[in-house]
Amino acid sequence: MTLTYEDIVALPKVVLHDHLDGGLRPATIIDLAAEVGHQLPSTDPDGLAAWFVQAASAGDLNRYLETFVHTLAVTQTEAGLRRVAREAVVDLAADGVVYAELRYAPEQHLAGGLSLQEVLDAVHAGLGEGVAEATEAGRRIRVGTLPSAMRQFDRSAEIAEMTLANRDRGAVGFDLAGPEDGFPPSRHLPALRGLREANFPYTIHAGEAAGTESIWEALQLCGTLRLGHGVRIMDDIELGTDPDGELFAALGDLAQWVLDRQIPLEVCPQSNLQTGIAASVAEHPITVLRDMGFAVTLNPDNRLMSATSMSREMFALATEAGWTLEDFEQVTLTAAWNAFAPHQEMRVIIADQIEPGYAAAQSGDHNDDRSRTGEA
Repeated sequence: MTLTYEDIVALPKVVLHDHLDGGLRPATIIDLAAEVGHQLPSTDPDGLAAWFVQAASAGDLNRYLETFVHTLAVTQTEAGLRRVAREAVVDLAADGVVYAELRYAPEQHLAGGLSLQEVLDAVHAGLGEGVAEATEAGRRIRVGTLPSAMRQFDRSAEIAEMTLANRDRGAVGFDLAGPEDGFPPSRHLPALRGLREANFPYTIHAGEAAGTESIWEALQLCGTLRLGHGVRIMDDIELGTDPDGELFAALGDLAQWVLDRQIPLEVCPQSNLQTGIAASVAEHPITVLRDMGFAVTLNPDNRLMSATSMSREMFALATEAGWTLEDFEQVTLTAAWNAFAPHQEMRVIIADQIEPGYAAAQSGDHNDDRSRTGEA
């Protein structure tokens, strides 16, 4: 079956790795920047969108992270955070996403005088408004948050404690983010240990800018349940051909551990191209990792900086790497079963939205509203 872009938009999707401050609409940035007096590289929506992509495509993670200066500058108020959160949900739902975990670092939104709790309150309020707006448009979406601690700073224990206080108010997990090189996750062991003792899930960015040492620390020292990106696990895998010309993969001990225990990889192909992980979608390791049986999930990371969406990520894999409808169903189900929302809730989403949506696509009923809303 040849999938068109419209077919892909209609598919139900699950997002585990999406940064709230990396998914703003360019027009919204311009509006909010005018309100707070922040100077932008461009005040034309198309021009600003192009600037973000160009600046984020330098091939270096640290340069990539510099683009957040502008999105953070316009999200220091309650109104700005609410608007950005609401629009993120609406945009994701319009793209067919039925479950999303949005991550953001509360400590990066305090310059306007908000407290950590006020930041969380503003985001949760905006998410609720976005869910209501999506519902009115006939799209059902469940959204949870992953408050993040920045690994280059020292507030992880405080952020973790605040996250636990909001576990019944929309926070479904915790994330350790920020520049990977030079800031190992083990610096934040007290915060992570507290989360684990409270039976609260967390994920750690590892295996993006740094390699196997970062992944090993995240898993074996810090006990992460998922790997944010994780694609540098390829550093522990030797690919080659045998004397008969057959492809083979020799896995090191760490790669074997990740495979055997089906540690979910939150893979973000378009973002990885910008930071130098691969030269093209066809060469990106996501396909090889999928073929070897790793627990691969597909994610947009920062929709603004990569000019992407879940549908664009899928369409690129379909057209450049030969992915099929069955492949997308597999990664969607893998993501759903490894979400941080309660198992009972994910089981309902799978039964009511994901499975009917893919069944409709398989039957060729791509334009049926049920494939968008999940209503059988």
